[in-house]
Amino acid sequence: MKTILNIIWLILCGLWMCLGYLLAGLLLCLTIIGIPFGVAAFRIGLYALWPFGYTAVDRPDAGAPSCVGNVLWLVLAGWWLALGHIVTGVALCVTIIGIPFGIANFKLIPLSLMPLGKEIVPTDQPFAARA
Repeated sequence: MKTILNIIWLILCGLWMCLGYLLAGLLLCLTIIGIPFGVAAFRIGLYALWPFGYTAVDRPDAGAPSCVGNVLWLVLAGWWLALGHIVTGVALCVTIIGIPFGIANFKLIPLSLMPLGKEIVPTDQPFAARA
């Protein structure tokens, strides 16, 4: 079932969201300071491409640098990526078939706003990253 949902997701909005994250990652990688943020954008872009069956969990070793990085991320890229998820989620919720995909888009908003200090893991092992 996850595969079917991921294929429909890819057609409806996953490809566009992934391209948005890749564009943000490329722009952030133009400077040396932005490279860690660009890598985070690439990682989340792959998650946005194929989200069903995966979840984001807090990393136990994330500390104050992640918090500072998240504030910078929010200013540089997070707000417009979250806006893309909101617009796409609302558009998908217009149809009955699109409601689950709209909800999935809304679940990506917190990760697009504050990605540092998070890790993407399979849903059947959400606590594996904490061990």
